[in-house]
Amino acid sequence: MHSQNPFLDEFAKLTQAAMGIAQTAGEEAKTAMRAQADRLAAEFDLIRRDDFEALKAEVAALREEVATLKAKKPAAKKAAGTGE
Repeated sequence: MHSQNPFLDEFAKLTQAAMGIAQTAGEEAKTAMRAQADRLAAEFDLIRRDDFEALKAEVAALREEVATLKAKKPAAKKAAGTGE
């Protein structure tokens, strides 16, 4: 009785090699798609999500600063008006 079938052994090796090739091809396709998406984003003047989130946070901080300055402005006018 044979403990190992040579045909099945070769078939397993071939299948393993095919899976490795398929995985490599998938990674290359993913890289190519990412490069294409980056090119299209640059062409359409789109920004990345992390850049958008950083800009959004900066705008929120600036709005808060403007609101604070606007709140101080009437108080400064009142103080200047009462002094005359």
